[in-house]
Amino acid sequence: MKKYLIFILIVIFYSCDKKTKVEKAVEEIPVSMKLHRFEQAFFEANPNDLTSVKAQYPDFFPPGIPDTVWTNKIKNTQWRELYTEVEKKYKNFSSQQQEIEDLFKHIKYYFPTVITPQIYTAIGDMNDQYKTIYAKDKLIIALELYLGNEHKFYSDFPVYLRQNFEQNQILPDVVSSFASGVLPAPTDKDLLSLMIYSGKELYLKDILLPNYSDANRIGYKEEQIKWCNENEAYMWEYFINDKLLFNSDAKLPNRFINQAPFSKFYLEIDNESPGRVGQWIGWQIVRAFMENNPQVTVQELIKMDAKQIFEKSKYKPKK
Repeated sequence: MKKYLIFILIVIFYSCDKKTKVEKAVEEIPVSMKLHRFEQAFFEANPNDLTSVKAQYPDFFPPGIPDTVWTNKIKNTQWRELYTEVEKKYKNFSSQQQEIEDLFKHIKYYFPTVITPQIYTAIGDMNDQYKTIYAKDKLIIALELYLGNEHKFYSDFPVYLRQNFEQNQILPDVVSSFASGVLPAPTDKDLLSLMIYSGKELYLKDILLPNYSDANRIGYKEEQIKWCNENEAYMWEYFINDKLLFNSDAKLPNRFINQAPFSKFYLEIDNESPGRVGQWIGWQIVRAFMENNPQVTVQELIKMDAKQIFEKSKYKPKK
């Protein structure tokens, strides 16, 4: 028994020491990102200053749109109210900038050739599909979608979407945007391939956001994470018994992968379940694969075939 305890302590010490070495290496990576506050430049501008704002931020002004559209927007009371609310929360963005720079230190550690972008904050038309946009040399953050889930401006959004309109979702959303550029899209459309694609993205959040909780990484409430942990074996049994893993039915993504108020097992548990449980299980499969195949690098993981990952994961749901 004594020898067993010593062995456990050695394993724990080694794991902590290994993590510390990674974090120490990350800290040494120089990252400095320039911050551009487009929404401040735009809404603080006098209509006569529009030409200089357009010259400074040409990518934010699509060609062919007359200047009157922009000057009317500057003066519009609803847009100005939205700008006021964003300013209340994000007038000073320095702490968020520091967090983003820390994130890109982690990104540079695992992806050394990645271009460090400049940060652009903006206010858009509340399109939840584009909360953050990472495009090589630019990282655009739509601040109107991070005011807090109870904000009055979100009354038309369903609860399952607005629960992630929180400041603590900025970095997970940045990682999602980054992941879309480095993860090859699945060539197969069966449920397992879609699950493991999502699992790869969430595993990137594991290593790039080491201090985040699982709930914040996936955008769940803590009780939703608890539900998944408690029902993991039942969900897996359902997928196996109904032969869904290698099924390419076009309805399956909406049932288990895409944003939804709950997942659709067509059982009594549906209303208790969070949406996207297929993503969550794909995450557990990828975690199991990386734990059982420590020689595989992150670069190799993102290119690997879903079925190969599944077979070598030795995944067994907790009972």
